[in-house]
Amino acid sequence: MLSSGLPLDFSSLSDAAGLAGNICALVLFLSPIPTFRRIIRSQSTEQFSGLPYIYALLNCLICFWYGTPIVSPGIILVATVNSVGAVFQLIYLSIFIWHAEQSKKIKMSGLLLAVVAVFVVIVVVSMNFFGPHSRQLFVGYISVFSLISMFASPLCVINVVIKTRSVEFMPFHLSFATFLMSLSFFAYGMLKIDPFIYVPNGIGTILGISQLMLYLYYSSKYGEDSREPLLASYA
Repeated sequence: MLSSGLPLDFSSLSDAAGLAGNICALVLFLSPIPTFRRIIRSQSTEQFSGLPYIYALLNCLICFWYGTPIVSPGIILVATVNSVGAVFQLIYLSIFIWHAEQSKKIKMSGLLLAVVAVFVVIVVVSMNFFGPHSRQLFVGYISVFSLISMFASPLCVINVVIKTRSVEFMPFHLSFATFLMSLSFFAYGMLKIDPFIYVPNGIGTILGISQLMLYLYYSSKYGEDSREPLLASYA
């Protein structure tokens, strides 16, 4: 599944691609900060949804586990980026739950516990019922499903852009960072010969290109909306 001994030049290229992906992912992890500043200022979650952060946390935890040496030796940069992502999502969810109304607080707390429970089950099952190779396959397929689900979320935003003819809810810097992150990890997966990395990120790259083309078309034809988006979405 994974190449055990890449030549030095390919190893350096893969490390560079992985580091680039980590940096671009950090931009995406920081993108919700304006939203949470608004939540903290208003002491209310208003009409914001916490579900994107629940999905993002689950995705980060699964991909982190896949990137650990005990599951997939040689792709530690997958583990690093997703460990950082999981910390950010936990911080966002803590702020969200703290400022949410009682009913939403209970719902989000329950979903957070469910995410932790699912992750624990995946870890326990993969460690106790699978050998090294089959463990990588088991966690790899779950991570691919999780990543593709995350990368599919921009399709809703694309639909909104087409309907409203406005790029208000698809900021250029987020679309560009998503594209660069997907492209970087696509290259990383190709150099590591790991389809569980390059397949979902290849799909993410295509979706990123679609978002950028859509942005350029609608912003040039109808102009940019200067209003701050209500919720920053990211993969």
